[in-house]
Amino acid sequence: MTRVSVELVPRSRSGLRAEIAEVAGALGGVDTVNVPDLTRYSLRSWVGCGFARPGFAAIPHLRAVDFNPREPLPFLPLLEEHGIREVLVVTGDAPIDMSAKVYDQDAVDLIRRLTRDAPHLRVYAGLDPYRQSFVRERDYLERKLDAGAAGFFTQPFFDLRLLDTWADLLPDGTDVWWGATSILTEASFNYWRARNHAVFPRTFTPTLDCNRVFARDLLTFARQRQHHAYFMPVKVNVLEYLGGIL
Repeated sequence: MTRVSVELVPRSRSGLRAEIAEVAGALGGVDTVNVPDLTRYSLRSWVGCGFARPGFAAIPHLRAVDFNPREPLPFLPLLEEHGIREVLVVTGDAPIDMSAKVYDQDAVDLIRRLTRDAPHLRVYAGLDPYRQSFVRERDYLERKLDAGAAGFFTQPFFDLRLLDTWADLLPDGTDVWWGATSILTEASFNYWRARNHAVFPRTFTPTLDCNRVFARDLLTFARQRQHHAYFMPVKVNVLEYLGGIL
C-alpha cells in the first residue's frame, strides 16, 4: 500500500506542533511525518518526531557525521520511548559553525552500525539523482543496500520522465519514497538548476499551480509502482500546496 509522508522543518517546538496538528486536521492522506536534522535549528530530528507520535508514523533524519562511532547512539532511547521504528540516514553536510564536532563517517557507516546495533529499526538511505552520474549513484545505492538499507527517500524530482528512468534502474522490490518539493520563485528555480543541477521539463514554471499538478502526478506514479510519496513544502503553507491532493 502506498504511504504518503510530509516533511516538516523543526524551526521551533511550537511551530512544529502546530504544523503537525494542521496536517492531522486537513490532510487525511498523510500517514507519515519526516523531520530533517538541520544544524541551524536546535531541535533535533528525533525529538521533533516524538511530537508526531502516535498520530503518525515518524521518520527522523540522522546525519552520519554527527555521531561518534565509539560512543552509544544518543537518539536510540527516545526512538524506543515513542515507538519510532524507521529512520532516514544521510551523510550530512559540514556544519556552518566549524567549531561543531563532526566525525569521518558517511551514510554507509551509520547504516551498517544501525543494522548491527538496532536491528529492529527500518533504515532508509537517500537517493540523489543530480549529484553524480547514473552509474555512480546506482553503485552508491547498492553499497547502501549491502550495508542494510531497506529502501530510499529521493531528493525532489520535477520531471516524470527522469522519475521513470530511476524507477527502472533500481532493483526489483526496492522500497522507494519518491520526493517532490515546491518551487515558487525564479530565484529558487535558478538555484535548483545552477546549484543542484536539477532536471526540469520545458513546461515547468515556478507557480503554485504547476507544483500542485506535479505533486498529483507524482502521487499517481507512486501508486502505480506500489511505492510511496514524499512531499517537502518549502516557503508555502502545507495545505496550500497539498490540500485537495492528499
